[in-house]
Amino acid sequence: MTELRICIDVPDLQRALDFYTCALGLLPGRRRGDSWAELLGASAPIDLLAKGQETPAAPSSEALRDYRRHWTPVHLDVVVEELEEAVARALGCGATLDQPVQVKEWGRMANLADPFGHGFCLLEFRGKGYDEVL
Repeated sequence: MTELRICIDVPDLQRALDFYTCALGLLPGRRRGDSWAELLGASAPIDLLAKGQETPAAPSSEALRDYRRHWTPVHLDVVVEELEEAVARALGCGATLDQPVQVKEWGRMANLADPFGHGFCLLEFRGKGYDEVL
């Protein structure tokens, strides 16, 4: 089986640790360095990587990191039991609400962003979750 790890670039490692432990209830793992920290408690470990604002995003690109709210084709979907409670907790920890709760065939979701501009969704499944649409 392939192991999946999720990496999130952040400009401030401690602030990111504070946000993700507060907003999503993740726990610091045993692995931590000066510029990265592991978070546990999700189905895959999340590594927070300290990368400064306006540093090169990739060696082969002229793009620079920008932590204002931005669109990305890859984001986190976090499944929660009580959507309103999870949204309130995330907002209280520093998230911003991009789109309020929406009702879908499979349940409900809200679109948010972390304090570093990365989008994430909170999902509350109904019935069989995504299998409701099969």
